[in-house]
This record gives sequence, structure tokens and C-alpha cells, in this order.
Amino acid sequence: MEDDSDSEQSSWADLPDVCLRHVFHWLGDKDRSRAALVCKKWSQAMYSGSLWRTRTITFSGQPSRAYTFEFKTALWYVKKFGKYLEHLEIKLLYPYNTVITRKFQATMRGLLSHLGKCNSRLISLSIKNLELDRLVWKNMVRAQFIKNLGTFLKRMSKQLDYLNLKGARVTLEEGCGILNSLSCLTNKSFISEINIEDFFNLHLSVYSSTLFHQTMSKFHSLVILTFNYNCISDELLDILREHSAHSLRTLNIKCHIHDPHGQVVWGMSWANLAKRAPKLNINFFFERVMKHDHLARILLVEIPVRSISLRSCYFSDPDWIMRPTLTNLLPAYCHVLQKLTLEVNNDHEVLDDELLQLILSCRRLFFLKVWAFLNVTFMERVLHNRAERRCFLTTIKVRIYTARQETSEEDRLLRDIYKKFKNLIDSELNYFVITYPMV
Repeated sequence: MEDDSDSEQSSWADLPDVCLRHVFHWLGDKDRSRAALVCKKWSQAMYSGSLWRTRTITFSGQPSRAYTFEFKTALWYVKKFGKYLEHLEIKLLYPYNTVITRKFQATMRGLLSHLGKCNSRLISLSIKNLELDRLVWKNMVRAQFIKNLGTFLKRMSKQLDYLNLKGARVTLEEGCGILNSLSCLTNKSFISEINIEDFFNLHLSVYSSTLFHQTMSKFHSLVILTFNYNCISDELLDILREHSAHSLRTLNIKCHIHDPHGQVVWGMSWANLAKRAPKLNINFFFERVMKHDHLARILLVEIPVRSISLRSCYFSDPDWIMRPTLTNLLPAYCHVLQKLTLEVNNDHEVLDDELLQLILSCRRLFFLKVWAFLNVTFMERVLHNRAERRCFLTTIKVRIYTARQETSEEDRLLRDIYKKFKNLIDSELNYFVITYPMV
């Protein structure tokens, strides 16, 4: 009779390859390397391509004993397993000084160079929040990094399907040069998804740039485009209609208070695009752009808006009122709006009735997130209408601001409301409501 240890060893040795790879999938790099030393079969499992298709490489950006090891490990990984990569994400977290950015640039030069030579599978690349306009990026280091990135994108242009360069903050010429790299080989790019939110430096009027329009005209199969409103113009909408209307499904548009957003865009340009791209959905994200006259210039009735997010954080402006936006602007989308997020400081304005009426008028609205000064009874009114099928919300996330530090009475009322509608909430809703002192 075999002893227990021999039996256990035999069972591991007989483990099917697919099960062994699944076990390896949950191990970190160090544990995988140790496991690969056990036997030839486990060593072969270590080099299975399915284990290395997706990778996030993080550089801490802070001076420490570990950060040199991070750079070496990144290069080791790409040389060892880069040929299997299909999805790559690079993170540089808050670079502390010029030494780190210089080291990062040198590491990325080697990493991208090797990957460009050995990899024929990469379809997704994300390098977010580089903030290349910061002083920690010396001009030569910044220029060399952009050059290396452009060279890599040119090599990968025929296979890359997704590119995320959110937060790069480059000049107009640098940004268009990077994007043009995707079309260098054929003068056309068939990449389907690009995220260039905060890609250009703040304060740039990208919408007036002929260079930007020429660059965007080279993209012929966009499905999802994420960018800032300071890129929007009649010319850009015409370019999207001409080259990507057959594929275009989503535009995610961020409008920030520090970005130029005073340009005139005609409703007819939006209508023409929507007509040619009938499945198009527009998602707007407003950061501290809250005044009615600013929003009215942007939120035209011809736009097929699916989602709107209005965020003012904690800023309070006594000259600003939210009511005209709730009663005049947003109801124009009552037949298409599906998601609504409001994070506002309305300490001088009661909005319960207007907000409830908007919710009831939007027949497709299923997601509601509100941070605002509201009466607790507002939640009871919303839930009552939901129970009566007068609205169709499935997600309700509300933070009720109060001007008092003590919220025990409001919390008690919320508990009573929850008990009253418990069956509805537990069975049909993603529900989270709290009180929050704004003192």
C-alpha cells in the first residue's frame, strides 16, 4: 500500500494541463517561478501563453529601494513573456522627481523596443496619467519618451485595437504626432477604441486646429471615442460622420471648467452624425461646468444623450442655481436618458420637486446617483413612485447633504423608509442612501 505522501505526489503529477494552468493563473510571479522548478511538466506550464496574455506593470514613482527592482522586473518580464502579451497596462504613479522620470523613460525605451520586435498579438495598450506637462519631465526625457512611443505605435498599428493615453497632457503637435503614428503604414487607422481624455494640455482650443482635424480623418473604424469637449467642432463631427459612422457606437465627452468650451457647434452637425450612426450614444461628464448658459450651449436637443454627469464637488456659488437645468435642459432627453449623476452643492436652493419630476419624465432612466441637499422624504417619494411603476430605476445611490453635524433624526427616517419598501429594495434595486454632514 502506498503511503499518503506518495499518493499526494502522484495526484499532483497526474493533474491535467488545463487544471495546472488554472492553478498557475492565480499565482504571482515569484510563486510561479518557484513552482516551475518542481518538475519539467510544471516548468512547461509556466511558459504557457495563456498565463501571460494580460499584464499590468506598475512603477511606484517614489524613491525607494524597491523602485529600481520594479524597472528591472518590467524588462525581465517583457523579454521572457512579451511575445504572449495581448493586453498591456503601464502605470507610473505620481513621479517624485526627474531621476524617476528619466529611469522610467529609459526602461520604457527598452520595453517598447523589445515588445515591438517580438510581439505580434498585442491588441490593447494603456498608459494613463503620465502628466507630461509637469516639471519632473525634463524636455529631452519627455521628447525621447514621445518619440519611442510613436515608433512603437507605428510598429503595432496594424494589430492594435485599443489605445488609452488618458492624462498624457501633451502639446497639440506632440499629440497629433502620436495619433498619426497609428496610421503611418497605410495612411489609415482601423483601431476601434481610443481614450484621449485630458490627452492634450489644459487650455488648448483643440477644436480650431486643422492639424487635429487632419489627424482624426485618418481613423476609419472608431467604435468608442473618449475625449474632451475642447476637441468638438462641426468639422470633427463631419469627419466622424464621413469615416466612422458605420461603426461608431459611443462618444464619451468630458467638459472641464479649465478647458475652453465656448465654441459654437451647430445642432445640425449633431443631427447629421446621429442620422448616419443610428446606434450612437453620447455620455457627457461635466466637471464644475454647471451654469445654465454654459450647459445650454453644449447640451443641444439633437444630441442622442445616454448619460449625463454634473459634478461641482463641494464648491458653492451663490450666483449659480440648478433649477433651470433640471426643468429646461435635461427634460429634452427624457426619451433617451438612461443614467444621471448629480454631485452638487445646492445649499441655497431646494430641488426636491424638480428632481423628482425629471426622474418621472425620463422613461428610460435606470441609474440615479445624487449627492445634494435634499429632504429625507425625497427618498420616500422616489420609492413610492418606483413601487407604482411610474419610474424604472434599478440603481439608486444618494448622499443626502445636511447642514447639521448631528444626523440621528435623518438616519432614523431613512431606516423607516427602508423598512417600508424593504421588499422592493431587496428584490429589485441596487440601493444605497446615506446622510452626510456638510459643515
